[in-house]
Amino acid sequence: MKQNQPMIKIVSSGKYAPETLITNEDLEKMVETSDEWIVTRTGIKTRHKAVDELTSDMAYKAAMNAINRVNYDVSKIDLIVMATITGDQMTPSTANFVQAKLGLNHEVMSFDINAACTGFVYGLEVAASLLQTGRFRAALIIGGETLTKIVDYTDRNTCVLFGDGAGAMIIEPAYSERNKAYFFNAARGDTNNILTVVSKIKMDGKKVYQFAVDAMEQAIHKVLDESGLDISEIDQIIPHQANERIIQSVSKSMGIPLEKFMLNLSQYGNTSAASIPITISEYFDREDIKGQKILLVGFGGGFTWGSAILQL
Repeated sequence: MKQNQPMIKIVSSGKYAPETLITNEDLEKMVETSDEWIVTRTGIKTRHKAVDELTSDMAYKAAMNAINRVNYDVSKIDLIVMATITGDQMTPSTANFVQAKLGLNHEVMSFDINAACTGFVYGLEVAASLLQTGRFRAALIIGGETLTKIVDYTDRNTCVLFGDGAGAMIIEPAYSERNKAYFFNAARGDTNNILTVVSKIKMDGKKVYQFAVDAMEQAIHKVLDESGLDISEIDQIIPHQANERIIQSVSKSMGIPLEKFMLNLSQYGNTSAASIPITISEYFDREDIKGQKILLVGFGGGFTWGSAILQL
């Protein structure tokens, strides 16, 4: 572990998903597809859709879920990092709206970052690094998306994949081995991008698959090497929930049991920056997680990828 590696204490986690569902049967009425085709190729059965809700509304509800889980004193939150590609508007940041909805009238640094599906992992490292300056007491990191508003429901290859939701985490500085965290992030660019959003999502599925498998493997190896840990010491891998076949391929090629990967994409689909924090929140719902180590790994548009290991 590097001496200047940021160390944080995980205080709480929360999530929110809209009530309205888009089922595979619903999609059968929109495009030429079938439940069997979708489940076989993606593992997705339902996805959530925001109706009369903004990204900031869902982010606020996820944040409140994390706050209420531990009855957290919100006056301690003085940093908000929001990961999203579907913010309420171009400017100001969606994080600013979340701050207002939380009623935080004290001085708070709040801003958005855009790293697509890797956004939450990036946001976690940014927030952890800022906490280590000693200038902040607590950070709220949120990943939230309303992807259904940028999905082309005439494109059978992409419309089956994406859903809406938000996940949040509260962290504080920590200087003991008990709460140590390791991070590794990397970004790559390519003029022949695999996923773009102009007005609607477009994606080269084959390239996404090839990139994702390679990126996940590299990110897992890298964070284990930097932390000095072995995969056997990791209790759960929480991957970006994009496609079950991608995760199955990584499991097989790396010799990691599939049971070690926590999957919930059958319920949510791909929620981009919200994917990992939603899954973390569901992991927090389990009993006896104290002291466990979880490995986060994400990949996304722009050839971004990142990983982190957290001890709970």
